[in-house]
Amino acid sequence: MTQPKALGIINEVRKAIVGKDTAICKLLMAIIAGGHVLLEDNPGVGKTTMALAFSRAMSMRFSRVQFTPETMPSDVVGFSMYHKETGRLEYCPGAILCNLFLADEINRTSAKTQSALLEAMEEGQVTVDGASYPLPQPYTVIATENPLGTAGTQPLPESQLDRFMLRLSIGYPSAEQEVFILKQTEGKRPLDSIQPAATLEDVEHMRQEAAQVYVADDLYRYVAELCTATREDPALRLGASPRAGVALVRACRASAWMGGRDYIVPADINLLYYDVLEHRVALEPQARMSGKDAHTVLEEIAAKVPAPKLVK
Repeated sequence: MTQPKALGIINEVRKAIVGKDTAICKLLMAIIAGGHVLLEDNPGVGKTTMALAFSRAMSMRFSRVQFTPETMPSDVVGFSMYHKETGRLEYCPGAILCNLFLADEINRTSAKTQSALLEAMEEGQVTVDGASYPLPQPYTVIATENPLGTAGTQPLPESQLDRFMLRLSIGYPSAEQEVFILKQTEGKRPLDSIQPAATLEDVEHMRQEAAQVYVADDLYRYVAELCTATREDPALRLGASPRAGVALVRACRASAWMGGRDYIVPADINLLYYDVLEHRVALEPQARMSGKDAHTVLEEIAAKVPAPKLVK
């Protein structure tokens, strides 16, 4: 049984995002697990709308930066300004000091600006002129990427991709869903109908409860063996890091909690395995030339590594 608060958030987001329940649920799992999400999809499918919908349904202070080649790190993390009256530098907060930060088209800005997010995503703080400032809690980064029109873009380095708990795609709606969307948007914005289904205190409570979900030793070992297998596979030049294993366990805890369980099962791992690992591995050129992609290689690894059996 889905947790009532989680179900309330999902139902509110569904007012704006039609027919994409899997993506909605997985993004909520990442937020509850304290992770960050990379939304990679074609233009116009609702990436920005989904981020806004979650911020409203979860009472989160929202901030957005539309990344361009001209965006500076100070636009994101803020800057210090000298005040002649006090003779001191005073911190002017950047857009990143919020609860849900949307880095829109993150690959369209410079590597220097992209790297401004690293400390915030990993440590929950920003440092400007030697002084550190904590970010509000709860805190989540949702970044978007457009896989088309990549001329002049700066692909995210592996170190930054590794900071995203999940990489998700929304995908195009079916014809029936698109008819509903066309009718829904006549004369009104679906986002305007979203009501808060949880407070910030509720979100923090959900995170604390999810963190207490039990993980059996066999499942810890299963996650470790999956990650180790990616490092040993000849088709991959870069395997999953230990951070990937930690992210997978945390996401699975949120999955179990949302499902009303206080323990994870292999199905939780199978549900999130590709979303957590696929953007963290890199193929060897020979594997790419032979027609393989990261998903195919991870499928082969999952077939080789036996999952533990549930004991009734």
